[in-house]
Amino acid sequence: MKAPSITQQDHQGVVLVLGGTGKTGRRVAERLQARGIETRIASRSTTPAFDWNDPSGWETAFEGVTAAYLTYAPDLAIPGATEAIRRVVDLAVAKGVRRLVLLSGRGEEEAQACERILQAAEVEWTVVRASWFMQNFSEGEFLGMVQAGVITLPAGDIPEPFIDVDDIAEVAVAALTEEGHAGETYEVTGPRCLTFAELAGEISRAAGREVAFVPVPAADFARAVTASGAPQEVAWLLNYLFETVLDGRNAYVADGVQRALGRAPVDVTAFARRIAAHGSWQAVGEEATA
Repeated sequence: MKAPSITQQDHQGVVLVLGGTGKTGRRVAERLQARGIETRIASRSTTPAFDWNDPSGWETAFEGVTAAYLTYAPDLAIPGATEAIRRVVDLAVAKGVRRLVLLSGRGEEEAQACERILQAAEVEWTVVRASWFMQNFSEGEFLGMVQAGVITLPAGDIPEPFIDVDDIAEVAVAALTEEGHAGETYEVTGPRCLTFAELAGEISRAAGREVAFVPVPAADFARAVTASGAPQEVAWLLNYLFETVLDGRNAYVADGVQRALGRAPVDVTAFARRIAAHGSWQAVGEEATA
């Protein structure tokens, strides 16, 4: 039986969404607002502002907050993330926050260390441990590759159960607004594993044009990322993800979406058709028709 949802009428206080302009945070905030729940979006560009590297604004962001969605940018694997999560969790508990939901990553030792900090706190906690985002190829780091027709990454033949970010957001909102999710670690993935070459095939069929996957050596990829002018921590993270997380340790499907929402996760085929219909994957220089 599905747990009852909390509406504004019986929800006292504010739900804080850290990183509320990012891939998952934006979707979480939209869903909370659609339920009529008072939602505070906090990022470096909002008022109040929240910057993981500047604790001076943290207390203001947490004023009057009863539940919070925690996302650390760019990733919990970044050095220093563990201490930052510890300080924010301690602050949240001190400010009277009752419920915390943390976005975490699969197979990342540093991310699991952050999970343990949350789990040891005197608060209702839920961990959403996610696989690779499908949206990395539609609104993120690799969209330009798709539009250019060639995905060049050091991924090899290791399969990954890519997850639709909309599923992550729905799990997070359920944990923030419903009973029955406290103390749960939801490992959320898509319903099947695909290699990057198979993912490129799904994108090609949906887009109606060839989008090839071309594996490249890790060293060449690292040099290209650095040469692109990407921030040092982003370059480090991408290299870490391909060299460490995509080594086969995550090549299996988990049941987090099913357990949290009572339904199957969105499949790559459905995602690809949806994105293609919006025109996001048109070739470079091709005029929009949608």
